[in-house]
Amino acid sequence: MKPSLTGILVTAALLAPGMSLAEISDKRAEEIAKELAALKAMKAELDAQSREFERRIASLESEVTEASPESAAILSAEAKGVDSQTPEKRPPPKPRVEPKRESGIFEPGKGFVLARDEWGELDISAFTYARYLNQKGLDDSYTDSFGRTSNLDIRNDLQFQKITLNFKGWLFDPRFRYLLYAWTSNTSQGDPAQVVLGGNMGFQFDEAFNLYAGIGALPSTRSTNYTFPNWLKNDHRTIADEFFRGSYTTGLWANGKLAEGLEYRAMIGNNLSQLGVNAAQLDGEFNTMSGALWWMPTTGEYGPGQGLGDYEYHDEFATLFGVHFTHSREDAQGQPGTEGFENSQLRLSDGTLIFRTDPFMTGGDIRKATYQMAAVNGGFKYKGWSLEAEVYQRWLDDFVTTGPIPVDSVDDSGFQIQGSAMVIPNKLQAYAGYSQIFGDYGDPYDITVGVNYFPLGRRELRLNFQGLYLNDSPVGYSSVPFQVGANGWVFSSDLILAF
Repeated sequence: MKPSLTGILVTAALLAPGMSLAEISDKRAEEIAKELAALKAMKAELDAQSREFERRIASLESEVTEASPESAAILSAEAKGVDSQTPEKRPPPKPRVEPKRESGIFEPGKGFVLARDEWGELDISAFTYARYLNQKGLDDSYTDSFGRTSNLDIRNDLQFQKITLNFKGWLFDPRFRYLLYAWTSNTSQGDPAQVVLGGNMGFQFDEAFNLYAGIGALPSTRSTNYTFPNWLKNDHRTIADEFFRGSYTTGLWANGKLAEGLEYRAMIGNNLSQLGVNAAQLDGEFNTMSGALWWMPTTGEYGPGQGLGDYEYHDEFATLFGVHFTHSREDAQGQPGTEGFENSQLRLSDGTLIFRTDPFMTGGDIRKATYQMAAVNGGFKYKGWSLEAEVYQRWLDDFVTTGPIPVDSVDDSGFQIQGSAMVIPNKLQAYAGYSQIFGDYGDPYDITVGVNYFPLGRRELRLNFQGLYLNDSPVGYSSVPFQVGANGWVFSSDLILAF
C-alpha cells in the first residue's frame, strides 16, 4: 500500500519539529521514495530465491518419492510444520507425499513429464535408432556339426531399426506404478511379434518388497536384469549372453533392497520367451522361475540401472557382484519363431534348434525339455574405466522324445568379458569385448571393438561405431547384427536416441 501525502507530512512533522513543512515534505518524500525502491528490489530478489528453493525442494522430493514413498511422506509432513509448530504439536505424517505439480518438463530417467497432480503422474520416454549394417565380410554359407549346410542372407542396408515408446508413472497413490509400452522392430516387418504392445503394473509396499504383474524380463543374466539401454553395445549382446539367457514373458515378480547395496529380483512366468507365442501354445503350467541377487559393496550403487561402462565417471571405486539362476520346462509348441525379436530358443552350440525336426540326424525329435541355467558376474567402475565379466552354465535334460536321440542331456558353459574407457569424459568412450561358448557341438566365439560418441555431452544421444568378428555364431536373427552360422566380420554404425 502506498503512503498518503498527509501521512508523510504528519510523520515528518512529528520527527523533525524544527523544520518547515515544505522542507519536511520534500526531504521525507525523497527518502521514502528511495526506501520504497530498495524494498521493491529486495522483494523481487527474495521472490526469485523463493521460486528457486521451491524448484529444488520439489526436485529432491521427487527423488525421495522414487526411492521410498513412506520416507517422502514423513519429510513432507515435517517440512510443513517446522516453522509454525513445536515438535510436540506437529500433526502425524500424511500417508503419502504431496506430489510436484510441474508438467511438460524433462527429468533424466523419466523422460518428459506429460502430467502430474495429486491424482497421478504420466511420463513418456523413447528408445530408437538408425543403423547401417554391413555383413559382406561373412561367409556365404555354414555347415553345422551334423553336416547340414545352410546359406546366409548377407545384408548391406540402412534401417530405422527399432522404436520403443514408454508411458509410465503412478496413479492415485505414488506406490501404485504402471508401465505401458509400444515396441516395434522394423527389420522384422511381417514376422511374428515384430510389434508388441505390453506393460506391467505393480505396488511398492516398501523398500524391501515391490510386487509387479505383466510382461517382464526374466532376470536370467546381467543383460536381462533391467540394465538396458545402459550397455556398451547398442541393443544387442555378446553371442554367449544371447545363447544362454532367458527373455520376456508374462508373470509375477518381486524386487527390493535387502540391505545397503544388496538387492534382489525374483520372477515366476509362463515360459522362457512369450513374444510371438499365443496363449493356446503354452503348456498351462507355471514352471518357469528366475531369480537374481546382486551386491554393490564399495559404494552401494553402480550407476543408472547397474549398467555397463562408467559414463558417469565414478570418483570412488564402484563394484558389483551378482548371481542368477533360471529353471523352465519348455516344449516345442511354446517356442517363439526364429525371427521373433528378443526370442530365446534352446539350441546346441552349433546353432541347431533342439526342437527342430530330427536335430541329431538319428530320426528322433525332442518334444519337451528342462532348461536350467546359472550365471555369475562381477565388475568395477572407476574414473571412466570399467571391466565386466560373466560366466554361464546351462543344463538341458529330462527330454520327452519321439524316436531315438543319442543323448539324455546337454551341458554347455561359457563366459563374456567387456571393458571400456571414457577417452574424453562425457564425449568419447572406447570399448572391447570377447565371449565364448564351450559345448559338445562346437566352441564358437566373438570379438568386439567399438566406440560411443556423445555429440551433445549427454548419454541420451550417441553415435556407435562397431566391428564384430564372429566364429560360427550359434545365435542370430534380423534384429541383431549377426546370423546363425555367421563366420567373419560385421560392421555397424548406429545413431541412438534414448530418453
